[in-house]
Amino acid sequence: MNLFGSLVIAFSMYSRIPMPQMEWTKERMKYVMCFFPFIGVVMGLLEFAAVLGCNALGFRYFGQILPVVIPILVTGGIHMDGFLDVVDARSSHGDRKKKLEILKDPHTGAFAIIGCGVYLVLYLAAFLEMRPVMIPAYCLTFVVTRALSGLSVVTFPMAKESGLAASFSGAAQKRTVAITMVMYLAAAGWGIWHLGGMLSAAVVLSIALLVYWYYYAMAKREFGGITGDLAGYFLQMCELALVAGLALVSHLVSL
Repeated sequence: MNLFGSLVIAFSMYSRIPMPQMEWTKERMKYVMCFFPFIGVVMGLLEFAAVLGCNALGFRYFGQILPVVIPILVTGGIHMDGFLDVVDARSSHGDRKKKLEILKDPHTGAFAIIGCGVYLVLYLAAFLEMRPVMIPAYCLTFVVTRALSGLSVVTFPMAKESGLAASFSGAAQKRTVAITMVMYLAAAGWGIWHLGGMLSAAVVLSIALLVYWYYYAMAKREFGGITGDLAGYFLQMCELALVAGLALVSHLVSL
């Protein structure tokens, strides 16, 4: 029952998928992050179904645009919100204290709006460049990004003692969560290899780890550690980089 409660809390926090009400007990909080990549599984299935359904009905443009919108609809924009906050904070070029203050500010700045527009245009362009044969592998990238994001929450230093990331990190059974995230990564990597080929798996995992390293170095240097907003920033940046990587692979394979 505690594990089911952990799953419900994970989906309630990181998605807009309807869930029963569940008390956030100490035991349930220990394993919430273990179920974070499950949201990526659901998202991947929805993406695959949307592409197949639109193609079957002849809705060409919907089949190209829905995959860009579905992640925001499923998550309620929680990760995009973090991305926008970090764009605003980094664009200030202020010191660490100033950047952390901007992360807490509920208002949206001009740089965040610009960043959102640029992000969505780049994501759409990368998705359109990706060959249809890469769609199944692409759907698994949502598991990869959430596994790495969950891993960062239990292994990276926190920028502050309060906040969403600090709460989940402090309550988590860190060793168990870390091992579980690595298992998700291995399973997703194998799935991408099986569905998209060895080159696809190699490119996805290489890009994901490079973005992960950048995320760690940038967060520690500019913010003193990670926050929930920075975890969302990483997830969005990694998803963009992975769809671009698969677009490149699909063109190389077709040559």
